[in-house]
Amino acid sequence: MKSEKERARLKRHRRIRLRMRGTLSMPRLVIRRSLKNICAEVVDDAKNKTIFSLSTFDKEIKEKFPSGGNIKAAEFFGDVFARKAKERGITKIIFDRAGYLYHGRVKAFAESLRKGGLEF
Repeated sequence: MKSEKERARLKRHRRIRLRMRGTLSMPRLVIRRSLKNICAEVVDDAKNKTIFSLSTFDKEIKEKFPSGGNIKAAEFFGDVFARKAKERGITKIIFDRAGYLYHGRVKAFAESLRKGGLEF
């Protein structure tokens, strides 16, 4: 059974998703977080395809931060994600925080994406 907080987050996410659509020129970046890790993927909603995804389970990130559940790991993950997304030609995105509050790890991840050169 889901907690009241999780149900509220999912309700926020459904409400936000009604207005968000990612395209090939400006895909949607959706973030998922757990207590120990963060996952992010770039999605083209027009074709229902994931263009690129990465998580804190990646070898490069896991070597530096064994637990990806803190703000410093989220900042580093944002830097790595931005670099790898730019290698794939992604420069503009729509940031979907998936109902999470723009605070803590989500905020640190988003700000490091901006520093890395992604626009949203």
